[in-house]
Order: sequence, then C-alpha cells, then structure tokens
Amino acid sequence: MKKAFSVLTLAGMIALPAAVMAGGERGATNISDEKVEELVQQVDQLQGELARKDEIAAENDTKLQAMTETLEDMESRLEDMDDLLDERSEAWDLAARFLWSGDFRSRLDYYNATGADYLNPASGAQESGREYSSDTFFTNRFRLNMEVKATEDIKFKGRLAMYKTWGMESYTRNDLNSWWPLFDGNSTRTPSDNAVRVDRAYVNWTNIGGAPVWLSIGRRPTTDGMPSQIRLGVDERMATASAQMEYAFDGASLGYQYDWGNDSMGLGRVRFCYGRGFENGVQWDAATYYGSTDMYPLDDTDIAGLSWDVMETEDRLLYVQSFLAMNMFMHPNFLDDDFNAMMDEQTANYTEGNIHHTSAVYQATAGDFTYFVSGGWSKTDPGGHGMLNDYATSMVMQADGSMTPNPDWRPNTDSESGYSLYTGLRYDFSDLGVKIGVEYNYGSQYWIAFNPGHDDLYLAKLATRGHVGELYMIYDLPAGEAISKYAKTFVRLGYQHYAYDYTGNDWITKPYDTDDPAMMTAALNMATESGSVVPLESADQVYLTLDVFF
Repeated sequence: MKKAFSVLTLAGMIALPAAVMAGGERGATNISDEKVEELVQQVDQLQGELARKDEIAAENDTKLQAMTETLEDMESRLEDMDDLLDERSEAWDLAARFLWSGDFRSRLDYYNATGADYLNPASGAQESGREYSSDTFFTNRFRLNMEVKATEDIKFKGRLAMYKTWGMESYTRNDLNSWWPLFDGNSTRTPSDNAVRVDRAYVNWTNIGGAPVWLSIGRRPTTDGMPSQIRLGVDERMATASAQMEYAFDGASLGYQYDWGNDSMGLGRVRFCYGRGFENGVQWDAATYYGSTDMYPLDDTDIAGLSWDVMETEDRLLYVQSFLAMNMFMHPNFLDDDFNAMMDEQTANYTEGNIHHTSAVYQATAGDFTYFVSGGWSKTDPGGHGMLNDYATSMVMQADGSMTPNPDWRPNTDSESGYSLYTGLRYDFSDLGVKIGVEYNYGSQYWIAFNPGHDDLYLAKLATRGHVGELYMIYDLPAGEAISKYAKTFVRLGYQHYAYDYTGNDWITKPYDTDDPAMMTAALNMATESGSVVPLESADQVYLTLDVFF
C-alpha cells in the first residue's frame, strides 16, 4: 500500500502542472521537459529500490522460516537432552556425595640404642650393655580418607591405610622386639607389608531427636591422639582420645554437646565410650569336665569410659579421659602365625586383670606459640594370675653363678600405680614456613601408656619409664599453590633421646631398675627366651619425613 500510494503521489505531482497549464489558469508555472524527465527518472529509481526491498523482504522471510525450523529442532534436542540429564543426574549425585582426601608419608630413620649393663653369666663380671642400631630404615605410609552422607543426619567416615617397610614384604626383623607384631590394636600402625587395611570405619548419627546428641559406632578414631598433631605438623585434631591411649579398636560412643555461653569457654562435648580390645571367640565350659577354667582361661577384653572435651575454642582445648580396660590378656592373637606359635610354646595365655587409666591434655595457641601440658595415671587391678609380675626373679644369678629357680616366686596380685608427664612448645616462623618445636615426657616405674598403636617407629616414647626429649623442625615446601583445602606438603626433621630408668612398656612384667646389673641379666635372658623387650639404658633416634596431604 505504501509503494502504490507513493507512485500515485509522484505521478500526480508531475501531472498537476500540465493540467493547470491546460486549463489556462493565471499564474501557472512552466516546467521544462528536462525537469519532467528528471522527476520521471527519480520515480523509476524509487520504484527499483522498492522492488529490491521486496526481494530482500522475501529473502528475510525465507531465512526467518529456516531459523524457526532450526529453533524448533534445537528445542526438540534440548528436550531429549533434559531427559538424558534426568537419567544421569542421579548417578552424578551419588558420586558427588563422596568426599575424598588422603596423605602419603615417606620416612627415613636412624636408630642407635645401648642396653643396660649386666652380669656375665659365666664369670659374674659386669659387662657393658649391648649395642643395637639401624643406620637407614625406610618406610612408606599411604592413607585414604572418605566421607559420605547416607541421610541428612547419618554420615559414614572411613580410612584405609598401607604402612610398608622398604625392601620387605613381611614383618621386619627387630632384634629389640620393640614393638608387638601386628595385631588388632596396632593394625596399620606398625610397618609390615604392602597390604591395604581398614584403619577406621564408623558411622555417626547426629541431631538425634533434634537434640545435640549423637551416636557413633564402628572402628574408632583412637590413634594419633592429642596433642601429637602439633609435632606431626597437621595442627588439626586427628583423634578423639589422647596420645597416652592409642589403641585401634572397634566400639561405640554416645555423645552430648553443650555451649558454655561465652567465647572464652566455647563448646564442650562429653562421650560415653565402649569398645572391644580382644575377642576370645566361642569356648566351652571346661570347668564342667575338669573342675577348672585354666584350660580355656581367656575372656573378652572390653574397654569402657568417659571422653570429655571440657572446653574448646579456636585457640584452646581442655580434654579429660578416663576408662577401664577389663580382662586384659597376657598377649593377643598376632597376625604373624609364626610369632603366635612361639608365644604359645613359651608362655601361657590367660586373662590377667583390669587397668584403670586417666589422662588429661591442655593445649593452647598464643600468637606464633603453640604449647601443651598433659598428664596420665594408670593403676592395675590384678586377677589371680597377677599383673606386672616379677618373672625375672626366678632367673636372677645366685652367688655360685647358677640360675636356679626361686621357689618363693608368686604372681603380683598387688595394685600398682604409675604416672606420666608430657609437655611441649612449638614456635612458627610464619614468613619462612618453618616451625620449630621441643617436647619432653617422663614416666614412672609402673606407668602404663596403653598405646600399642603409637606412631613411633620403635619403642613408644610416651610408654617410656624414664625420660624422653625431642627436638624437631617442620618446613612447608614451596611447591606452588594448593589445589584443595586439604593440601599440605612439608618435611619434618627430628631427634629423640631416650633415657630409661626402668624396663618394659606394658602390664605383663615388672619394670626393673636399669641400674641393677643382676636384674638386667635376668631381664635380658627373659627377653631372649620369651620375646620380651630388651632392657635398654638409652637410645637415640633421628628421623626425616616427607609428608604430602591431598
């Protein structure tokens, strides 16, 4: 309509002067033929442009139609993709629920120990203690952590671990016998082969009934206890229990969280815990046939007690734990069949009694300083077989040089108490990525640490009946930007010096004074015959680790 109107308008404009002239009206203006021709050309040009616009409009209509068809096709494909995404989203959600992290440690140790002086069995003369050493001992440890929610309030946590000695696919030779061979209480904590074992596996049910109450059951987080994370360079709490009690066991806890109502005290958590440290299996009542239970004397070993975070803030923690270990075994079932056979041949296995154990830790951070103070107390409650028994008395050399048995030997059925002190300080040079720390611990004659799951390579330092000093340095590696919040890479160099006042580190044999050569002779003979710990006077250890957390 616009085009037709424009052409008619232009034609009328051209024809109008001619019509006026033809009517002879006065004042008419003469238009030359050239002007008329010019106007006609303009009209033709306009008509050509209008025709081109029609062609463009038609092309645009075609393109628009094609675009419409394309959009309809894309819409159809998007609908198909939505259906596919709906099908796959459930699988993606399942995978995304798992939270993974882990750590790897490669460690080099140098160790040198001196045995306590003893009497030569042949001459009766005093001899200097034997020397024990390992110039290079390499280990690798790998651990993989996982977390996943089953419901809003139920979460599973687990950790797999491999702890291997370089160049060894079985339990490493250890002339000191300074650790127990692998068993349930130290599984994944003692270097052995390259098997991956379950280190932790438990379920937490929180917010029970809408209250700050939780239930946890499974293989417990009871190793790498406080305050060892300071020395290990992790800084974050790695276990519920304290380092004086490091024993991997299965059990359950019922906990309650409370708020002190002020920032200086923060939160508190109290837990009632139960676990099984040894399962005796199916047995029959031997007393019915033999009139005595000595044929099958082993009972289940159970552990029950209280674990209490009295107060916790960002920079302070006060923790107390107290438990009773009931029906302690003479020795557990080791994973090494040969060692089990040796123990069965040389010593009877039976239930010995109970152990009461209490410890406390206070740790705090003030600026670049981190420090802690910890103490422990243990007490035996022996049964008829006794605890901390004076086995070596029957092996003490007589005046004539003989080793005749002592007819007056009896099991020790008295309760024996021991205590320990443990303290440490670390200073962080934040600008340099360097941390330097020092620690000291002392254990009395009858102190029992209850920590076969310790992280020390040889004898547990917190089980020492005597003195241990340690100096260490941690250096954060300049290895680029962290990829995840778990990332941490550092090397750790440390030195430990052990000075033993008394022998042993368990509840089985009486701790003997290392300054008594006659008793050291008996203790050394007993260690040779029964696989007990060799009596040492001192030891020095240097370690270097590379730790990578990811």
